[in-house]
Amino acid sequence: MKISMRAVSIIIVVFSILISLSFGAVIINPDKDKLLIEVIAYVMQRGHFNPKKIDDSFSENVFRNYINDIDGQHRFFLQSDINNFKRYQKEIDDQIKSSEISFFNLTFNRLMSRIDQVKEFYEEILTTPYDFNTKDSISLNFKSLPYAKTLNGLKAIWRKRFKLSTLEHYSSLKEQQTYNLAQDSTYQFKSDLALEEEARAMTKKNIKNYFDIISDIERKDWFSIYVNTITMEFDPHSNYFAPEDKEKFDQNISGKFEGIGARLQKKNQEVEITEIIVGGPVWKAKALEVGDVILKVAQEKEAPVEIGSMRLGDAVKLIKGPKGTEVYLTIKRVSGLIEDIVITRDIVELEESYAKASIILKNNKQYGFIQLPKFYIDFKDQNSRNAASDIKKEIELLKKRDVKGIILDLRNNGGGSLKTVVDITGYFIDNGPIVQVKSTGGRKDILYDEDPSVVWSGSLVVMVNEFSASASEILAAALQDYKRAVILGSKQTFGKGTVQNIIDLNKIISGGTHGDLGAVKITTDKFYRINGGSTQLEGVRSDVIMKNQYSYIDMGEKDQENPLVWDSIQPAKYSKWYNQSNYEFALKQSSVRLENNTNLSLIEEQALQIQQQQDDYVYTLNYDDYILEQGKNKKIAEKFEGLKDYKSNLSFEWIPDPRTPINDMIKEKKSRWIESLQKDLYIEEAINILEDLNMNLNIQPLAQIKK
Repeated sequence: MKISMRAVSIIIVVFSILISLSFGAVIINPDKDKLLIEVIAYVMQRGHFNPKKIDDSFSENVFRNYINDIDGQHRFFLQSDINNFKRYQKEIDDQIKSSEISFFNLTFNRLMSRIDQVKEFYEEILTTPYDFNTKDSISLNFKSLPYAKTLNGLKAIWRKRFKLSTLEHYSSLKEQQTYNLAQDSTYQFKSDLALEEEARAMTKKNIKNYFDIISDIERKDWFSIYVNTITMEFDPHSNYFAPEDKEKFDQNISGKFEGIGARLQKKNQEVEITEIIVGGPVWKAKALEVGDVILKVAQEKEAPVEIGSMRLGDAVKLIKGPKGTEVYLTIKRVSGLIEDIVITRDIVELEESYAKASIILKNNKQYGFIQLPKFYIDFKDQNSRNAASDIKKEIELLKKRDVKGIILDLRNNGGGSLKTVVDITGYFIDNGPIVQVKSTGGRKDILYDEDPSVVWSGSLVVMVNEFSASASEILAAALQDYKRAVILGSKQTFGKGTVQNIIDLNKIISGGTHGDLGAVKITTDKFYRINGGSTQLEGVRSDVIMKNQYSYIDMGEKDQENPLVWDSIQPAKYSKWYNQSNYEFALKQSSVRLENNTNLSLIEEQALQIQQQQDDYVYTLNYDDYILEQGKNKKIAEKFEGLKDYKSNLSFEWIPDPRTPINDMIKEKKSRWIESLQKDLYIEEAINILEDLNMNLNIQPLAQIKK
């Protein structure tokens, strides 16, 4: 199967146009931030699918969103600060056009000053005990809360928030004491004063960790937030990537990186190992354990560097590196032993990012289940594993087991590579259009499956939810339009019907004295179904709707800032799948089952309860009232406990991937995965649908021609 070369060309057309445009002679500008603003404005206005006019309205929106991004919880700024900032409310557009950054400089300097002030007084606040007997409450509805007028007012805000945190700790400590007494009748209760002091110490420790994280954020990081506020005014998916963020994006979409194969966190000025990635260099060499602390890092023939005082991101840069190179680490073991080790870096694959399959057994018949977390691909290495090749291998493995149907799970799959989704869709149809694309400038094209072979011709169910987006929606929409599969899931998918391309900003200008400017992910195209409708905002509406706990929470594309509008174009020419004789029957049967499903009724009730809790911003600061509220919440939670106990009668068998090394950790992960599948009532209904799609197929011959 292949995509037409003409279709592929649209994916890079805007990138090519931008690269070919001259940005003039070498721009000599010692201020990198100003240069970045200039280049960003240039790229966004010339390359975006639907460029916006940078005017006063644009300026007001950037102002509001930027202030919310840096201090949306009113932790630092005073109202006088906001009033001072407002003189720029309608001038940001002019600053963008003239590459000025005085608004950013003002807000950044004031923010740093306010952060320092809070760091100076928060310990003082936490020296005074809290009285949990007084009637008091706090609202966390930040959108409606005013900023503090004075520094004392800001202290009062922090004091209340500390009190809420301390009350939560205090309540947990009281509950723990009751549990301890039940376990040991000789246990001695601590006084309430002692518990309050202990709870306050826990709050102090947490806030210290918070400020440790804040102190790691450099000026360039805050400036990235400002730049992103500008790009996201065009649409929610146009983002600026600082140089290190671009690397993270590449890693995310490929599902792999070059390094030692360990996840790290910074805590109390120490870089600690939190996870060993199976199959990575550390795992193979058995060189590190969870809990070990990395004290120093050295490259070959270089002096070691202490990393405790570094930002975590900078420490990670030193540790990661090209495949085949060595890194020298000074380690403090959990036992306290300090030693030096050498690790040879290699490619580390994030196994949890990849497709995996299971056999489902029901009524002595086997069905296939494939879970695809994302549409991954490594653009730098086209021969490496990708979502399409992996899905094909999983299908072939399932066919060898003579499965009677396949479930493709795209729940929580936020998208990825366009090429892989076209390939995967083609595995289920003989040939034809998959998706239509309209590019910057109005050019339209269609991406086709041109391979007449079909990898899987049997019954098919595709599972989606509110978090299935972009490439997931292309696949689901195409299979739905062909009537090739039954789409099962939430009322609609996320609704992201746009395509983004990565533009290297360093290639937009000539000269190299400016340093690395990073990249911008810019919306350049829009998806359309083969029936002509866009997936933008509307997403894909499921054939079989099964509500979940998020059904009443606003979380789709339509709920984002500045989404592009829905529209439609001319439908493509296609013929519906000819083997789906039981399609309508399966939908009707499912409707009857779901109407009488008590678990789904309970899930809907739970979803309404979650919606109600989302809208409640007021929290009590009185212990007795807090315990009363906790008791009410506990009773509500108990009502839904039965959902946790649900377990289907289906049997599951994990199909190992021969490329993934097997050890106890992998077995434990897969065991937990299988356990989660057994408790998934949505899978049970998907199997029921497959049975209905197959009903009478051995008796009634299939039509061998297209309708």
